[in-house]
Amino acid sequence: MRLTPRTARILLTTALALGGFAITVAPAAAQDEAKIKRGQSVYTAQKCQVCHAIAGKGGKASPLDGVGTKLTAAEIEDWIKNPKDTAAKVKSTKKPPMQDKYGKLPAEDLEALVAYMQSLK
Repeated sequence: MRLTPRTARILLTTALALGGFAITVAPAAAQDEAKIKRGQSVYTAQKCQVCHAIAGKGGKASPLDGVGTKLTAAEIEDWIKNPKDTAAKVKSTKKPPMQDKYGKLPAEDLEALVAYMQSLK
């Protein structure tokens, strides 16, 4: 198959455009992945799996599978920072209620934990 000069220009322009897009997106994706991985470490270090399950591992009463599709990042953060107020607002009757100590996490850890929860689609 032989390309016409016009088709070759279109292919070259598209390839360059996509290549440039990939270059600008890659660092952000890598940062997001690093934040998610850190959030996973925070989840483990804080022993969240005692009460919550992900992929069937952990406390069965409060699974977090799919939480990233059900709640926004702000709603997840609210659950972590103000669990009793949030539970009252949504009329949650789960017992025991989530402890409020997790809202005192360092900002970077909290942000990473929220990113990890958001990744659970």
